[in-house]
Amino acid sequence: MAEIVGVKFKEVGKIYYFDPNGEKFEKGSFAIVETVRGIECGEVAIGNKDVDEEEIVKPLKKIIRAATPKDVETYESNKKKEEEAAEICRSRIEFHKLEMNLVDVEYTFDGGKILFYFTADGRVDFRDLVKDLAGIFKTRIELRQIGVRDKAKMVGGIGICGRPFCCSTFLGDFQPVSIKMAKEQGLSLNPGKISGCCGRLMCCLKYEQESYKYLLKNTPKPGALVKTREGNGTVVENNILSGLLKIQLEKSPAGILKVFHKDDVKIIKDGSIEVNKDEMEALKDIEG
Repeated sequence: MAEIVGVKFKEVGKIYYFDPNGEKFEKGSFAIVETVRGIECGEVAIGNKDVDEEEIVKPLKKIIRAATPKDVETYESNKKKEEEAAEICRSRIEFHKLEMNLVDVEYTFDGGKILFYFTADGRVDFRDLVKDLAGIFKTRIELRQIGVRDKAKMVGGIGICGRPFCCSTFLGDFQPVSIKMAKEQGLSLNPGKISGCCGRLMCCLKYEQESYKYLLKNTPKPGALVKTREGNGTVVENNILSGLLKIQLEKSPAGILKVFHKDDVKIIKDGSIEVNKDEMEALKDIEG
């Protein structure tokens, strides 16, 4: 076991583990740490806690110190300056007539670099823009092109479920989401119904997948040959959550289906769930 403190640098961002260096940190406080970008001020998301060694990416960096009131003041001041920098950058993008959309701006804690995040359909020659921004802010400038999922996380919004985006409220990291997950969960492969506002497959398909995989182990799949109290039949459709199956019995006329619960049938030969090449090709643009 190892003692760690979890620190995040965005309101809804990945939590990074640090060695508390003998100090006690409460959730919601601030700490000064060293990152790949240099010295940063981050919010403590997880107070002192013991975790398994295998959960840690070594070497585990030590927290430099607890943030002072002046550090927090600098942190808050940078947030205000980010808004001003965004307005200036948008005006320069318009001036240079660049096909890009500014999404977010970040100041490093020491003000030694400003990062501008943007989206674009293709590659953008922003060299003149960088020169302009460097001349205005008198510091290092970095422009980073991001994807549509990252944009949704930064901007936020309301999903088709009527709730705020998962990615902008509690999901720290994006996980790969596949068309097969949607099919295994019995969803219609209609892009408008299985994709989020970002245009990619909904993140909730991933973190609900384990529950569906568990249920699928005990639920006959479409195409399964099963034995019922009324004879053998083939599963035409299943409802994974309710456990109800629509079955075409061998002795029944074609098109006449009987409904049984999964607990009332015995699997003779199970079916399978596959995504064919045509479905994959049609939906490849929303897989992420």
